[in-house]
Amino acid sequence: MAVHRHHNGLRTALLLGLLTALIIGIGYLIGGGTGLVVAVLISLAMNAATYFWSDKIALRSMGAQPVSEAQAPQLYAMVRELSTAARQPMPRLYISPTAQPNAFATGRNPKNAAVCVTDGIMRILAPRELRAVIGHELSHVYNRDILISSVAAALGGIITALAYLAWFIPFGRSDDDDGPGILGVLAMLILGPIAASLIQLGISRSREFEADADGARLSNDPLALASALRKIDAGASAMPLQPTSQLQSSAHLMIANPLRAAGVAKLFSTHPPMAERVERLEQMAITGGPARL
Repeated sequence: MAVHRHHNGLRTALLLGLLTALIIGIGYLIGGGTGLVVAVLISLAMNAATYFWSDKIALRSMGAQPVSEAQAPQLYAMVRELSTAARQPMPRLYISPTAQPNAFATGRNPKNAAVCVTDGIMRILAPRELRAVIGHELSHVYNRDILISSVAAALGGIITALAYLAWFIPFGRSDDDDGPGILGVLAMLILGPIAASLIQLGISRSREFEADADGARLSNDPLALASALRKIDAGASAMPLQPTSQLQSSAHLMIANPLRAAGVAKLFSTHPPMAERVERLEQMAITGGPARL
């Protein structure tokens, strides 16, 4: 397990490094040395903002409201049990008045974490299934996935913004520079955002698979999580949410994609195919070991 985590951490660090390199490269193409400095400063500012405010944005996007133990005693009992088993602090708990079954965790570390479930998921899941979902969300917190995915989303957004901006300002490189030429620059500006999206998908999907496996271990019930994912997938597909800007920026945090994804859009979904997630959990129940990654 330690080897697996080390490998996954290196892969995530490499993908985040590739995103940062894309920002620096596009910034340099746009404005030479000045563009490079501006791109780095933008990257640092966006990462800082994401680090401190991503939880508020995500909770606001779902209209989440804090709940007390008196209001949701069963939910509190589940979260307290699993948090205690993991020897981690109790997160803040929220419920979203959304009919779609879904859940997410947010917060930059376990001390500042929040777990949110929707009204829909509370209605359709059995207690055993809801407990397994909570295990999945807590695993995201303990693995620092919320911070990692939020930083990846911010970096990807910077790349897209820089590429868009480049169409409206003169390139900073002179004709005497040994640069890639106008065709090379145009290729970078077109392919850069696509590459950024693919890298983000690699990060997000990898973290979902690991949270499934770690959540199943924490709850000691991979079949309950598999069953919950089937119900959540059916409910989210039947009741997709409206793609507001806030929700689009937070969709990658949800246990299932809350937006409608069809055709080509499925190829760029932030979540791996639900059938594959369920299959890995069922295999994990049979072997008693970690889900295949």
